[in-house]
Parts: sequence; C-alpha cells; structure tokens
Amino acid sequence: MEFVTDPSIATKILKMRQRVRWGEQAIVQRDIDQTRLVLDDNQEDSPEFSFLVLGDSGSGAHRGHNPQRRIAEQMVQQRDGCRFVLHTGDVVYLTGSSTFYPPNFIEPYREFLVGGNDSKHIAYDRMVFNLPFLPIPGNHDYYDMSVLFGVLSQITIPLRRLLRAHLDLDVSWRGSMQGNAYARAFLDYLKAYQPGAELERHLDQHYTAKTETGRCLSYQPGRFTRLPNRYYTFRSGGIDFFALDSNTINAPIALPKNPAGDQYRRQLEQQRTDIDNQIQEILLTLTKLKPDDPDDAERMDDLHAKLEQLTEVTQDITKQLASDGRTETDSEQMAWLEKRLIESWHTDAVRGRILFFHHPPYVTEATKWHQAQTLAVRDRLRQVLNAVAKAVGDRAGDRPIVDLVLNGHAHCLEYLRTADTGHADANTNWIICGGSGFSLRRQREEGANVTEWLSRSGAASETVVAKSELFVGRSGQGSQRRRPYSFLRIDVQAGTPPKFVVRPFVAERYQKAWNDYKLDPFVIG
Repeated sequence: MEFVTDPSIATKILKMRQRVRWGEQAIVQRDIDQTRLVLDDNQEDSPEFSFLVLGDSGSGAHRGHNPQRRIAEQMVQQRDGCRFVLHTGDVVYLTGSSTFYPPNFIEPYREFLVGGNDSKHIAYDRMVFNLPFLPIPGNHDYYDMSVLFGVLSQITIPLRRLLRAHLDLDVSWRGSMQGNAYARAFLDYLKAYQPGAELERHLDQHYTAKTETGRCLSYQPGRFTRLPNRYYTFRSGGIDFFALDSNTINAPIALPKNPAGDQYRRQLEQQRTDIDNQIQEILLTLTKLKPDDPDDAERMDDLHAKLEQLTEVTQDITKQLASDGRTETDSEQMAWLEKRLIESWHTDAVRGRILFFHHPPYVTEATKWHQAQTLAVRDRLRQVLNAVAKAVGDRAGDRPIVDLVLNGHAHCLEYLRTADTGHADANTNWIICGGSGFSLRRQREEGANVTEWLSRSGAASETVVAKSELFVGRSGQGSQRRRPYSFLRIDVQAGTPPKFVVRPFVAERYQKAWNDYKLDPFVIG
C-alpha cells in the first residue's frame, strides 16, 4: 500500500497547462511568451551580480529546533547585493499541501515576504516577495496522500493532538491536489480569471515586458511576483537562466521483456513489499516515542527522515514497474529547451547559461545515485544537449553547452564535474543544493566517482563520467552524528565566459546544538 501517490506525467502536464490557460486565444493574440519573465526590479542589469540558492527545505519545526529557519536566518544576512533567490524544489513536505505552506514556508522565510512581520495573516496563494524568489517544482510539490492514509490522517487529528504530535508527519489528507497548491502559490494562476474582459485586463496589466520572443510577464518585487509557467527562462547580467520541471522527464526506461527483465521485475515487487512493511513499523514506533524527551525527539527526526527516504524509493520502484516503453515524457518541454538554448548561443548579448531543476543527473548521495529516475533525466538531458551542440557547432568552441547546472532532490550539498561522457554534457559543472532544511543523507559507500558502462572502439568498459569534488551531508553515528544543512551564495563575475564564485554556508546540528559557519569559496569557470 503506497504511503503517497505521484500523479502521472500526462496529468501533471495537463493540469499545469489548464492552470496557466496555456496558449488560449487572448494570450496568443497578444503575442505573449508564457515561458519567459523579465525581472522588473529597478536594478541595473550589471554583468556582476549575486544570487542565493537553496532546495529541499520545506520542513516544519523539529521539536525544539528548525533547520529551515536556521538557514533562512543566515540567508537574510547574505541577501544584501543579491538580485534573486533560486529554489531547486520540494518547497514543502511530505506532500505539497496548502495546509503546510504557512508553517513550512511562509513562517521560515518571513523576511523575504511583504508583510512578513505579520506572517500568520499571509495566505499561501497571496504571497508577494520583496526579493525575487524563483522556484521550480520538486517531486513532493506534486505528491498526494494515498486514499487510505489520507482518511487516516484526517480522522486521527484528535488522537494526534492527544498524543502531542507523536504522529506529526507533515502530511495532509488532501496532499498537493496534483500540484495545485504549488501552482496557486507561485504561478500566475490565470485559471482564476474569467475569460474575456477580466482575463484581458490582467494580461494587459502584468504581461508588459517586451523581448525578442514576444511580450512576457513582468516580475515586480514588492508588487507582483508570479511565474509564467512551471518551466521558464529569464536573463540577468548576460546570463540566461533556464528553469525546468524535471518531474515530467523522469520516467524510467522500460524494463526489458526477457527472462532477466522478468526476474528484475519480481525483485522490485518484493523490494516494494518489504519497504511497505518497514513504513508500517516506523509508523508504529513513532506512536511509542515521547517528543518531550530529547533522545526520543532525536530518534523521531531520524525516523521521519527514514520514512521520507523509503517513500521516495517506493516511488522510484513504482515508476520502473509502470514503464512499458510507451510512458509519456514531456517532449514539448525538451523541444522548448533545445530551441531556447540554440537561440541563446546565437544571441551576442548572452555570455553564459545556467540550468536549474529538481532531479540531479549526476549525484553520489546514497539514496539517489542509482535511481532509475536519475538515469532517465541524465539520458533525456543528454539528448537535448547533443542536439544543441550539433546546431551551434564551432560557435561553442571548447566551452560546455551550459556553464552550470543546479539541482536538488538529493539531500546534501555536492559539487561534481563531468569528465568525457561521450556526450555534450561532458566537462560540465553540477551543483546539488538540496540540504536546506529537510532530512540530510550520507554520501554513498561506493565513493566519489560516478561510473557508467560506455562503448568505445567497439568495446564496452566501466568509465568514470563524473567526480564529486565536494560533499556536505550527514555523517557520524549516535551522539557523534552531524547534520550540516546548507545554502549557497553565488557571485557572478564579468567577462566571457563568466566565472562563478560559489560560497557555501552551513548550519550544523551537532549534539543538540547549532554551529553556523561558511566553507571556503570555490571558483567555477
């Protein structure tokens, strides 16, 4: 029995299109590009600028401490001189329910919100940011509760209150409503406007920026801070940023229809059954622990983390088992990315390109490196980058197609660089910023090198395709366990190709106390 459910890719695409009235007549008539925004922040578009990055943050208070709030307090200290904030997904946990936006998002980031000093009166679908806050959806932002667990969550509210939150799992019986809460919180939810005069007035008021791809949404900090779509692009200081929804390109490749494939399928089914039993045991154990006891509270944090980890493994197995070779993927988004990257390379005003999306194609975090979704996203991104490299030819020279890729999903901070992969994602810089508030994970025991079986000169061999240069995640055991939560400040320097000074900041929980520090900066480019 599944603990949470994940909508199909087709459902995600359809629902999000409906919410932004994708391609409706009033939008087409105005030549509006629904995948682009312009930062209308009254700042000079300087080639030197800074921005903050965080991800996988959306947890609530952890029985006396709040990792997400601790990170937010450090971010406030670093926000001066920063033009915007990027969020790599999983805004709230465990499901993306509107119920959890007030405690798990609005309250922790109150300094970034207009009226944040009275955050209890800010509605999740009426947020206005005083600094551009630019997220992409994570998998938990799409999750819903399974029907049975949803009913149990609702009918046991009095019991959970009586037990003083022993069963507080950051879940809601409604879940995300197929990503609807995220859409209402961050997207320009055009579905809320009546077709005709009301919709047209809104479009004429807020889609006023003019670019080479048509009119587009004007993002105005302090006044109107909405995103045009679940994936989008914007430009700052000559750098093109591409925000993707990787939840619709992560369908695993189908298992082979042969004896080996059938055997692996049976192994996956048994593994999923075993995980379901583990989830039941965790839920039972949680009812027996006392949150007022410091040792029990620590154990409860670990069990909640384990529960979330098992949920994601189950979802990955479910996606593998459901894949039949005809699983729909988001070809429209991938075609859009290919087209826009080619245009970017042929635009003289652009000196660099950054992608950010949730699922990392390369990672050494113990629970994500071998997932079928990880490999699927890697394969589909490679197809796009290969096509772009072919189209731009010598124009790229010895530079990678994109200068930097930012991801979340893996609960850690990690910097990797790809080697010669045999594809256009070679020699690319990848940073995972997914340790900003929720449960942290360890690096895999297999080490820092990511390998892949590649066929060259007619022979296949296991080849190193990426190497981890920095990993910040959970370490130690028992009383020596360390939980270093993190975020980034990235300073973009002038010049072509651009250089990025990456400054990691850490809030570490160790032996029931906090220690804030920063790691040595490193330069990319």
